[in-house]
Amino acid sequence: MNVQPKPHQDGQHLESLAINATLVRLPHLTDYLPHPQSHPTPLESNHFYHPFDGFYLSHSDIIIRRTIYDLSANSLSSSAYPRAGPRKEIFYQPQNVRAAIVTCGGLCPGLNTVIRELVVGLWEQYGVREIFGIKAGYRGFYSMDPVKLDVKMVHNWHKRGGTVLETSRGGFDLHKIVNAIEEHGYNQVYIIGGDGTLRGAVKIFNEIRRRKLYVGVAAIPKTVDNDVGIIDRSFGFQTAVEKAQQAISAAHVEAESAPNGIGLVKLMGRTTGHIALNATLSSRDVDCCLIPENSFYLEGKGGLFEFLDDRLAQNGHAVVVVAEGAGQDMIPRTDAASQKDESGNPVFLDVGVWLKGELKRWWERDHKGELFTVKYIDPTYMIRAVTANATDNLYCTLLAHSAIHGVMAGYTGFVAGPIKGNYAYIPMDEIAETKNQVDTKDHNWAWVRSVTTQPDFERT
Repeated sequence: MNVQPKPHQDGQHLESLAINATLVRLPHLTDYLPHPQSHPTPLESNHFYHPFDGFYLSHSDIIIRRTIYDLSANSLSSSAYPRAGPRKEIFYQPQNVRAAIVTCGGLCPGLNTVIRELVVGLWEQYGVREIFGIKAGYRGFYSMDPVKLDVKMVHNWHKRGGTVLETSRGGFDLHKIVNAIEEHGYNQVYIIGGDGTLRGAVKIFNEIRRRKLYVGVAAIPKTVDNDVGIIDRSFGFQTAVEKAQQAISAAHVEAESAPNGIGLVKLMGRTTGHIALNATLSSRDVDCCLIPENSFYLEGKGGLFEFLDDRLAQNGHAVVVVAEGAGQDMIPRTDAASQKDESGNPVFLDVGVWLKGELKRWWERDHKGELFTVKYIDPTYMIRAVTANATDNLYCTLLAHSAIHGVMAGYTGFVAGPIKGNYAYIPMDEIAETKNQVDTKDHNWAWVRSVTTQPDFERT
């Protein structure tokens, strides 16, 4: 990929830029099926569309993963992915499609919107009429009857929190699931879930490919923590940050309304602190933000207690936001610490309850007899259960429709999502193995510290 030099304002030319882009191979039905037949897309005759030059995408349309470069570097390279969108030739006859949609794992704002838009997109764009909802997560494939879905049934689902299809953790039995897919005649499977669900989706795709079944599998990553890598963000994240403001505002009011008051808010974020970070930057009421990527300590110079002592002396109150995965190495271990939930994720100890107790013990020890209060707020389940805001609703629509176009084009074993604002198809196994963690050396974390003026918690 070459970018030619252009004149600069002073008449000089900018340096030319040559990027070595390596196209990531995306699985396709033609990889393991002998002669799947392609068909003209029904979008060509769909009265909702007026295709123009460039409307349909081809294998030459790609998205570059990396967009920021240093021109002084000797070599510039990036991986590239197929661009998401409609293709002129598809590998399914809509009247023969039997699509299955399943939601797995915990709740997240926007789940019902994704389901709705998958149904509406399949129905209105491609004329698919056999669409089924799988109830209660992965186990629903083999233990429950599917729910027949249509556009009338899902019409108002985007206005509801949670998932109408119901969800659960665990229940992953690979052979039972794939057997059920085969027995029900599903030839398109749309899986909505987080990192544990994505790991399961990779196994389902691999087993389907091993059996050489004519089944396309697409995943839509659902993690309110925003910890899925490569893509810009997960759906529900912006809604979560917005709703977290209410908890922070309440904690601030409580803290301000008491002598030496501390408002303590625990936000979602098992391995990443994106919600805590963005809520802190959005709020401006937070005095200290604690995230899993940045270790902290309580006692001694530069510790949390010293910082809060100074802040209470100056302002009379303080607000602390802590991500649920922060400080896990300091909480006394019990047998539960080594356990995993049904999705295979480690069971975290409650850092909010622990930190509240430590704050009370510290004050009683160092300021005996002085008034002090800690108001602890955990809005986790309130945030998970709300409907998606306007931005996330739009995002869910684009994710769902991108997934449909990809499956119809014969791609399989992929995730649809935006990379630097442009939608791409990314191999499912690559997404399942990549984490999106907060970089504590970048500008955003420096911005957090400049807003809160909190210590870096590095021992000297």
